[in-house]
Amino acid sequence: MNKGFREILVISGKGGTGKTTLASSFALLPPEKVVVDADVDAPDLHIILKPQVLEAQRFMGGRVAGIDPDKCDGCGLCRELCRYDAITPHYRVDPLACDGCALCYFACPREAITLKEKEAGMWFLSRSRGGPMTHARLYPGEENSGKLVTVIRNRAKELAQEEGLELILIDGPPGIGCPVISAMTGVDQVLVVTEPTPSGHHDLERVVELAWGFQARVQVCINQWDINPQRTEEIERWCGDRGVEVIGRIPFSPEVPRLQAQSKAPVEEEGPGAETIIEIWKNLLEVE
Repeated sequence: MNKGFREILVISGKGGTGKTTLASSFALLPPEKVVVDADVDAPDLHIILKPQVLEAQRFMGGRVAGIDPDKCDGCGLCRELCRYDAITPHYRVDPLACDGCALCYFACPREAITLKEKEAGMWFLSRSRGGPMTHARLYPGEENSGKLVTVIRNRAKELAQEEGLELILIDGPPGIGCPVISAMTGVDQVLVVTEPTPSGHHDLERVVELAWGFQARVQVCINQWDINPQRTEEIERWCGDRGVEVIGRIPFSPEVPRLQAQSKAPVEEEGPGAETIIEIWKNLLEVE
């Protein structure tokens, strides 16, 4: 089924590979697009794209138990069953300890326990230097980051349809966990950014295998390839043996941290790194 737009996800098997640096550059290149920062646990795409918030919404991402003192007879069953020790001796619920599992709710013989949704974060619709943007912030210690990723991805799809845009660029979370799965579900292309280190290679293998499960077109880019040319060749051989296309090598550049300190992306200044990133972006767009 034709969605009317194309979704490109930029991910990495681990943090620190340059994924967001690359995604911020892509966001500033044509064509016009909707940008999504799907790293809701530690978002940082806003540092480069400087979004101006147009809409802010609360994210209700979990439940917390509460005890009605008028109904509670102090039988102690809830305290006995709670594996998180979230219920005090005075039969109050510690909201920081409560996991929202609902065991106490179902077990209470007096029906004195209620479950209430709690605010777990915020999500935003903005205008940025890269165009329309959806992004979010999960509060520290909160869960359901995968659900929050789905919320902002759905809003991005609505934006693409409303504004007639044919491309959604997603800066994904690191790793292979629930938020990555939520970011990857249903996308057309996955670009995996890796680095020529043992951990970079190991985590590349994990995230590529995950992407295969979603039947997305997977491509790989090796960042700072020249810090270890031998490892770069090993990664390229691994990809070649499995039919995974390596669409670019980005050289190490000491200028990138300087640009980032100025809230700029690498493509905003001429140089070998910028030229390579532009070429990688062109290669991504040429995939049918």
